[in-house]
Amino acid sequence: MKRSHIIALVLIAIAMAAFIATLADSSTFVDLAQAKAKPGKEFKVKGYLDKSAPVEYEPITNANLTTFTLVDDNGEKCVVRLAKAKPYDFERSESIVLTGRVNEAGEFEAHDMLMKCPSKYNEMQQMTEVEG
Repeated sequence: MKRSHIIALVLIAIAMAAFIATLADSSTFVDLAQAKAKPGKEFKVKGYLDKSAPVEYEPITNANLTTFTLVDDNGEKCVVRLAKAKPYDFERSESIVLTGRVNEAGEFEAHDMLMKCPSKYNEMQQMTEVEG
């Protein structure tokens, strides 16, 4: 075998190993029941803020902790402990995607959050419908 063929095979093997490693590390979307069934494993959970429950953020005590209640698409509720400061306009979010894991107490410990907020275009459209 030529040296160039050996080098090409080694590079292909390295690329395949890197691809498999990224697949094994990626988390999957689940509902809260599935996340609670496997505590300690990382998942992505989609839901929305339960506006009837309080949002707790005390920057003097812990600036990197926001606690709230999430409701998933099946209606199941769970207390979330987000390891970040409370985002601006958090209460106005339409939906939330959290990345984290369920702890032994049944709370979802999130380290990352994406919010879908109402756009200005939707607000302007609603205002023109009310005026018109």
